Amino acid sequence: MTRAARALAAAGVGSARVEAELLAAYVLGVPRGRLALADDLNDDQLVRLDELTRRRAAREPLQHLTGRAGFRHLELSVGPGVFVPRPETELLAGWGVEQAQGRPDPVVVDLCSGSGAIALALAQELPGARVIAVERSPAALAWLRRNAAERAAAGDRPIEVVEADVTAPDLLAELVGRVDVLLCNPPYVPDDVVVPPEVAGHDPAEAVFGGADGLVVIRPVVARAAVLLRPGGVFGVEHDDTHGAAVPELLARDGGFTAVAEHLDLTGRPRYATASRRADGQHAPIGAAWQTDSS
Repeated sequence: MTRAARALAAAGVGSARVEAELLAAYVLGVPRGRLALADDLNDDQLVRLDELTRRRAAREPLQHLTGRAGFRHLELSVGPGVFVPRPETELLAGWGVEQAQGRPDPVVVDLCSGSGAIALALAQELPGARVIAVERSPAALAWLRRNAAERAAAGDRPIEVVEADVTAPDLLAELVGRVDVLLCNPPYVPDDVVVPPEVAGHDPAEAVFGGADGLVVIRPVVARAAVLLRPGGVFGVEHDDTHGAAVPELLARDGGFTAVAEHLDLTGRPRYATASRRADGQHAPIGAAWQTDSS
């Protein structure tokens, strides 16, 4: 394991010791926290660990090697063709849980669902909610449906999976004015940004990049959110850390929202914006003011 950690550190992998331990635990079939109690790796397991270490040093995502990604209280299946959920997105999901609590039989929508991380987390934590996950990519849909089936088999309330383009003007037409909580983790990285090799070589580009300014998906999603939400419903959207002013301004200018706020991630960077649908269901002629909150 020490050899694996050194190889990962030499390759520039962050948290090399932790990742070496995670790979060793995966090979042994035990949780990382029980490594100290596990038997030593046998010869075959050492060979397997060396191969996994080589692949990780080549910057293949750890989650692709183990086939699993943690998200809030879930372990999700992931692999080629689907965006690997990130820890910072747990903040948006947690905000969504808080907003849905106390609402009777809330209708929750997760746009750009990918692996289903947000939708499935909310379905687990809000057993009374109707949760709809929307995804366009056929490859991602396969992972989403797999994860949805796994969670339903584990006893969580089943979610509804919809194959659709979130930028379509008639998106979820049957839910107009009926959604309580709408969340979205869209592709938002500006096209000219250089991303880490794990992202560039393995995450689907369509799930990462959002056009020249990173807002080509967010703009139509903001407009559609104002149509789908019921009066008093809430919207949250993750964005690039350069969008701390741009996304709240889009929400404010729409005129359909109040209580526009920006939220920071655990490193203090702008990470997601939220807003409430106007209680009268109308659009104001002038955008509302917005504020920045830490998360």
